[in-house]
Amino acid sequence: MPDHASVGFWVRRFLSEHLVHERGVSRNTQQSYRDTFCLFLPFVATQRKTTVDKLVIDALSPNIVSDFLSHLEQSRNCSVATRNQRLATLHAFARFTGGRSPEHVEWCAQIRSVPFKRAWRTPVPYMEKDEIDGLLRAPDRTSEHGQRDYALLLFLYNSGARATEAAQVMIEDLTWDSTGTGSAKIRGKGRKVRFCPLWKKTMTELQPLIRGRDAANPLFLNRYGDAMTRFGIHALVTRHAGAAAEKIPSLKTKRISPHTIRHTTATHLLRAGVDLNTIRAWLGHVSLDTTNIYAETDLTLKAKALAACDPGSGHRRIKKRWRDDPSLMEFLRKL
Repeated sequence: MPDHASVGFWVRRFLSEHLVHERGVSRNTQQSYRDTFCLFLPFVATQRKTTVDKLVIDALSPNIVSDFLSHLEQSRNCSVATRNQRLATLHAFARFTGGRSPEHVEWCAQIRSVPFKRAWRTPVPYMEKDEIDGLLRAPDRTSEHGQRDYALLLFLYNSGARATEAAQVMIEDLTWDSTGTGSAKIRGKGRKVRFCPLWKKTMTELQPLIRGRDAANPLFLNRYGDAMTRFGIHALVTRHAGAAAEKIPSLKTKRISPHTIRHTTATHLLRAGVDLNTIRAWLGHVSLDTTNIYAETDLTLKAKALAACDPGSGHRRIKKRWRDDPSLMEFLRKL
């Protein structure tokens, strides 16, 4: 079998050459793409009654792809979002292969014609102020580990950082200013770096964690003295959320994770009057469309908007003629 007809040849080039050297994606993204092929290729081999190493590009037909997507939803109980994520990987693989192998251009077009599936957009989960306060009270701050847990939860709420981002923060990424507040350098998705301001209280709680340690070390360590992972941070948040739910019943109906805290940060910033573009930069979103979901979700803002146009509120809007606005007239004269 010629190399250019082998699935293994193109998958190897796609994962090792394209993703790593050409696009420079993060390790997590590489693993996500890899996991798709770990599921897809054995499925195709079973359907074609052959082995993975003998698969050819033409065996990956649009019908096989559609069957695989149905298998994900029906047999593996994957969500529509996961199904679409796996399809996006196969689209990218087809585009890569077709762009380097003219004989596979038609095959590329066929694979990329497999459509994404529309899904209901569920509101992003977030916590109310009393709920996040209850979560912050959950750690036992009389113990060393409890102090670390509290500092980590406070850092997540202050910065809105993802679990992976918090795990990658180094001591040298912290900067103090003369007022006691500071900032943290956060490495986000797509190798983008942003700086997030930190409250004075956050900086105060972080100081015991870094005292006497080398600046090149990770900020958050586990009980064995190693750098915390995103899985460890997720487990920590889940554990304290369970404890907090014993005192705040409303938390029992919510699935609390580091990303829930991130959504909470964004929602509370929005309620405080921070504009969406600033929140976008704060969270490290590429597109403002991503940040707009918080404006769509927050019921408090919607209630304020509803009250503003309530016909029974007794407030009557007074019309102001543009000629009566001195600042506007001054602006017009300077044109």
